[in-house]
Amino acid sequence: MKILTTFLLFVSFLSSNFLSYSQDYQEVSHETTLNYLKRSSIYVYTELNLNNIDTIPGYDSKRDKLKISGTIYNSDGITPAVNVLLYIEQPNEFGDFELKKQNGKRYVKHNAWIKTDADGRYTFFTFIPGNDRRYKILKQLFPIIKVPLHKEYALESFLFNDDYLLTKLCRKRLAKKGDITRILNPKLDNGLLVVEKNIILKRFNSDL
Repeated sequence: MKILTTFLLFVSFLSSNFLSYSQDYQEVSHETTLNYLKRSSIYVYTELNLNNIDTIPGYDSKRDKLKISGTIYNSDGITPAVNVLLYIEQPNEFGDFELKKQNGKRYVKHNAWIKTDADGRYTFFTFIPGNDRRYKILKQLFPIIKVPLHKEYALESFLFNDDYLLTKLCRKRLAKKGDITRILNPKLDNGLLVVEKNIILKRFNSDL
């Protein structure tokens, strides 16, 4: 009888601990899933060995092909920033965001990632996005930056000089805010639109 009682107590202890572990595991799994679903798209890349050049999906089939290159500098505006992640996403040539889904998370199809080299350089091969004429939205590329040991942050979207929606009033407002450098002015070079866009990182507390 004593042996049976001891055995039943042991089984009860195991069951209690298993239920507690199972509940904790479910809570952790749920939290991990939520974090995955909510976190920035910059973390969705699948390549472990990023380099400083990337190409947007569908690039070969697009008409207005664009090469955008530049240097990312630290907050001093002089020192090249090494191993910085730069992510861009954009609508298609008709101004629509084509969405995909992976592991329950939606993401924009036309996206790309780079990691800067020792010179802080990066290059994207992409295409000129279209306007969303229904809502009169400008042609835009949407960049996100991730500096090592710091949280990611979004840059102001890149605009295009030849965009008919970029009116004189818009340009005046951008100039007043000091955002005129957001406007890209690609030039045609051997059938490829080419533009240089340098980026200066924001100043973090650790830089002070």
